Amino acid sequence: MAATKRDYYEILGAQKNASLDEIKKAYRELALKFHPDRVPHEQKKEAEEKFKEISEAYAVLSDSQKRALYDQYGHSGIDQKYAQEDIFKNADFSSVFQDLGDVGLGGGLFDEIFSDLGYDFFSSNRSAGSSGARRRGRDLQISVSITLEEAARGTEKTITVPRYETCSTCAGTGAKPGTRRSTCSQCKGSGRVVVAKGFFQLAQACSRCGGEGSVIQSPCSECRGQGRVKVTRKIKVKIPAGVDSGSNLRVRGEGEAGAASKGDLYVIIEVTPSSIFQRHDNNILIEVNISLSKAVLGGDIIVSTLDGKVDMKIPAGTQGGSIFRLRGKGIQDLHGRGTGDELVKINVEIPKRLTSQQLKLMEEFARISGEKTR
Repeated sequence: MAATKRDYYEILGAQKNASLDEIKKAYRELALKFHPDRVPHEQKKEAEEKFKEISEAYAVLSDSQKRALYDQYGHSGIDQKYAQEDIFKNADFSSVFQDLGDVGLGGGLFDEIFSDLGYDFFSSNRSAGSSGARRRGRDLQISVSITLEEAARGTEKTITVPRYETCSTCAGTGAKPGTRRSTCSQCKGSGRVVVAKGFFQLAQACSRCGGEGSVIQSPCSECRGQGRVKVTRKIKVKIPAGVDSGSNLRVRGEGEAGAASKGDLYVIIEVTPSSIFQRHDNNILIEVNISLSKAVLGGDIIVSTLDGKVDMKIPAGTQGGSIFRLRGKGIQDLHGRGTGDELVKINVEIPKRLTSQQLKLMEEFARISGEKTR
């Protein structure tokens, strides 16, 4: 006797009146939890079965026509109307993960959930041929250290990038000059073969040609049939003013070469801490020590800024811990919304030793002020 299928709503943990967004959210959470490559090895088989179950439930409940049949007739309505392989037809799995952005730098979360298993679900927005992600070159990531002064005003750096580029000998074909690739006899040039996996019907990359649709009979001697060679390039990168540690600059087309297009280069900024300034958003803070007499009487001091040294007036009676503002002496905003300020914190130095004359004057000051001292 065949096992009774579980209710699709129960599988996803969703209410029968759940909206499409709620169905998507429920499926997304379960797909991430039970993805076979995200569980320990001993749980992989169980997770794979669970993953298939929740994917079938989503394929039905995310389709208004199939969901209406299921709500009215249950599993019998779906089984009579659709063959098992047709359940997944036009089910848009990729849209479930779009709002999560990219995983890493090389592709979307949909590709991590499904494509790393070597499968393409039948869907209106995915072709049976090689995926664009595979034909696009790999993105690269490099860290660059700059000073606070460079971060404040912007700079240009020359960085060394090791990467794969299109082989100039064979122009990226991988075939020896004068020869050409031949159509793969196994997939007939499509790059994909259809296989059955239980109730799934899946398109899988052809094992003979690796999804290319063609094979090389005479490989290029320079790249050995790969169509790419490893090189090291020096690239000039303009770093805009206002960046901070963790800022991520995208340089289009400076990643690795792919069959269809180049990947991108991501430059991760690391700002070296300054021994003088502390950064607070677009403002900078500096501490300056002044003498007791200058704090009492006032006077001029020299203050370091990101652009050099400037004169600053200290008013009479300045208290220790007072903060003065030098407008426009901070860091330029990354998005062009003005420039921050420099905050100057005053520390008053109390002398530990006095000359006899200084001591007499201080005692006289205390007497006049009506203070008793030892």
